[in-house]
Order: sequence, then structure tokens, then C-alpha cells
Amino acid sequence: MQTAIPALFMRGGTSRGPFFAEADLPADTELRDRVLLAAMGSPDRRQIDGLGGANPLTSKVGIVRPGSEPDVGLDFLFAQVVVDRAFVDTKPNCGNMLAAVVPYALETGMIQPQGDTTTVRVLTRNTGMKCDITVQTPDGRVRYDGDARIDGVPGTAAPITINFLDTAGSVCAGLLPTGRVRDRIEGIDVTCIDNGMPMVMIRASDLGRTGYEDVAALSADEALKSRLEKLRLACGEAMGLGDVSANTYPKMCLVAPPRAGGSISTRTFIPHAVHDAIGVLQAVTVGTAAVLEGSVAHDVAAPASGRVRRTSVEHPSGEFSVELELDPVDPQRVVRAALLRTARLIMRGEVMIPASVWKGNAR
Repeated sequence: MQTAIPALFMRGGTSRGPFFAEADLPADTELRDRVLLAAMGSPDRRQIDGLGGANPLTSKVGIVRPGSEPDVGLDFLFAQVVVDRAFVDTKPNCGNMLAAVVPYALETGMIQPQGDTTTVRVLTRNTGMKCDITVQTPDGRVRYDGDARIDGVPGTAAPITINFLDTAGSVCAGLLPTGRVRDRIEGIDVTCIDNGMPMVMIRASDLGRTGYEDVAALSADEALKSRLEKLRLACGEAMGLGDVSANTYPKMCLVAPPRAGGSISTRTFIPHAVHDAIGVLQAVTVGTAAVLEGSVAHDVAAPASGRVRRTSVEHPSGEFSVELELDPVDPQRVVRAALLRTARLIMRGEVMIPASVWKGNAR
């Protein structure tokens, strides 16, 4: 006996995973999380008995429902399913999976197309963040093919525009949760910041690294990872997050001067695995730190000027561009962040869950 749950398997940005309608999942949170663990095959480092791809970027789930507020079209709950532990984290956001929310809702009839393009306001329930997402819908259908290219995904696809409305203090109490643009913690200068994702910025050179190491080299650097984890735990306390030992945030980010024509070079830990690229909201947060005078990211970033600044964040597999608009009265405040992503429907059908986990509509 197994329980069948309708789902669409989708790529959003540089991540992928199953998307579910909230109504098709258990209402009880603990039972829902057990269902998601079973769906993804966790805990198991290979996730051999589920849909997970044995990597944090491919062990993600989207849960969607019609909007619960008058100005909101869709509510989205992101779930990070830990690969090798029985843990589902719904506290942080994921801007990559966010790119697939409107296509999912259009594909399932949860919302209707508006014309050649469809713009929907989406509330991310993880943190209360809102954004306007625009998808191409010629002839009333989601368009996936196009000329937009994002690093970390082969080929090109139709562009999806995400305009974040308010990202500062998504999980923490504010943009700079310690109240300072720079702190010295565990003997290291850091910038603790949350503009969509709680992060800690560290100059790679302060840890005896270049910041240009490849993913394999950093993944094998146990001494560095041990030091970063000790620093992460201390920064989590300083950021008002308490004991973060079991959390997937704050993310740790090594920054260095750009070397491929961008604004800043990064190597990000999420929080223990080395990211092959960089997450959407991580890029927004790094870009924000880069324009804040006094931050460790600003120390190494290529200089930029103007009220609207395009920040190119270099990462191991390319670059990620973010458009940041600064407050004309307070240039240390970012009032808007916009970026481009792509998404694709990979498969539609049903995810089969052992009835011993949830009977649901077992057959």
C-alpha cells in the first residue's frame, strides 16, 4: 500500500524538486514533514529511495496555495529537506525555487494567465517576504523556451523576472542584526547581514585562502570547514538566532576581489556543503553588503556608483547579476532588488509515499 500525492517536478533557477499544492499534503506539520522526508528519500546521503538528488540544491520542495491576503495571488512555503538527517527546514527562503512558483500555479490551474505575460504577487510564508514575479504566457500557456541564460544551468530558457519588495531582516530582526556593519567575532572581521538570507561575510584572505578555490578543494578543506562552523555558531548567537547548530543558516560566505569582470567574488557554504553557484537571496544579500560602506564585502568589491547599481556576484560556476536600488535619502539602505531567473517543468505525476508514513489516499 502506498499513498499517491499529485506533484510537478520542476527546476527553479539552479535548484529543483517537487512542487505540491498545500491541500494535497497533511495539515499537521510534523506529519507533513515526515511525508516530505519520505518523498525525497531522507535521511540517506544518496537519497536512493526518493526524489532527492543527494545535494542540498536538489533536495528542495515547494508548497503552494492561493493567496491568503488581498494583494497576494499565491502563498509559497519553501522546504529544505536535509539530505542525511531527518530534518525539514522551513525557516529560510529560497529565491531559486521561487522562480517556479508561478509556472506551477499556472500549470495546475491554481491561477489563470493574464495575457502575453502574467505577473503575480507571491508571499513567501517562510519569512513573510513578498515579491512580484513575471512569467511569459503567450497563447495562455507558460513559455519555457527562450534566450535567457543563467550560470549554473545549461542552455537558455524564457526569462522570469523577480522583483523583491521587502527583503531586509527576512529571518533576523533587521538588515544588520548585530546593529553594526562590521563585527569582530572569534578573532575575525565579519559582516552579519540579512537581506533575504541570513549570511556572514568573511574576507577569504583573513582565513588564509584566496577565495578562488574550486568547490572540490574547499569541500576537502576540513580545517577551514571546522573553523567556519565554530564562527557560524558564534555569529548565529550574535545575530539573535540562538543556537544554529541544527539550522541551515546563517550561510557563510568567503569574499574576494572580482577577477572575471564582476563586482565581487564569492565562495558560499550552505552551511557545511560548498555551493556550486550561489542562491538567489544569497546573491541579493552579498550584493547589498558589497554596497554598504564599512562592510568586509565592500572592502574587496569593485567600486560602483549611482542610485541603481548592477552588482555582478561571481561564484564557482559563473556570475549572478542583481539590480539594487538605493534610497536617495539614505544611500546605505537598499529599497529594491530585482533579478532574472528561469524555470522548467520536468515531470508531472504522483509521488508515492509508503502508507506506513501517511495513509492519505493509499491504494
